[in-house]
Amino acid sequence: MNTPEQSPLGKDTIYADRYNRSLLFPIPRADKRAEIGVAEPLPFHGVDIWNAYELSWLDPHGKPVVALAEFRVPAASPNIIESKSFKLYLNSFAQERIADAATLTTTLMHDLSAAAGAVIGVQLSEADAASLPVTDLDGYLLDRQDIEIDHYGPPEADFLQADIAATPVAETVVSHLLRSNCPVTGQPDWGSVQIAYRGAPIDHAGLLRYLVSFREHNEFHEQCVERIFVDLLQRCAPQQLSVYARYTRRGGLDINPFRSSRPATPDNLRTVRQ
Repeated sequence: MNTPEQSPLGKDTIYADRYNRSLLFPIPRADKRAEIGVAEPLPFHGVDIWNAYELSWLDPHGKPVVALAEFRVPAASPNIIESKSFKLYLNSFAQERIADAATLTTTLMHDLSAAAGAVIGVQLSEADAASLPVTDLDGYLLDRQDIEIDHYGPPEADFLQADIAATPVAETVVSHLLRSNCPVTGQPDWGSVQIAYRGAPIDHAGLLRYLVSFREHNEFHEQCVERIFVDLLQRCAPQQLSVYARYTRRGGLDINPFRSSRPATPDNLRTVRQ
């Protein structure tokens, strides 16, 4: 079984520029899910949306082609794919002559699906196509609260409180203060998070303190979002809940996990930080 410590992260790397699918490094989701009490059947639906901005190959005449790529990894897949291995894999196409974008799409879908253990959606777009318009996450911004914060890790679910005696609400809130760290290299991962729920009103000050408590926490993007979802579900008992994080890119990739209590398909709309 692959573990994060065995991945290419934090190690000197020779960047292959010829196709090599063995570069992909899957990591099982099960261990980290067990930490937060998640087992089958999963308490959420969702997807991890990856955007790649550094994808290139050669056409049949040897002229370079560049494209943007969107990948959708189902939350139900047994594995995540470690991000540096993903980058190395995409870079391995740089000097490969490929007939057309459709051929490359088929190859990407085959290899990534095999690594993740589930069918991965792949969409390529021309580099000059406005496929990812810049937008803001909708919702009330939690960050303007004038509150004292002095806890930066580990994540503290006790900050989460809901007023069960109050009239239920349907509310969407946003914070740009989410930061966590790579569990292998310790490098910071910066993100914005959107939380939509229906149920007892959640205390805004406690929710912001909770999100900030990830600041010194070591966990992959997907794992952080699932922890947020589970903590909110257990502490605040909303009738409906979704958590969507948009992380800034690293190495030409951004990762955007979405978890929801009901089946839903989020838009892939790039924020100004991405």
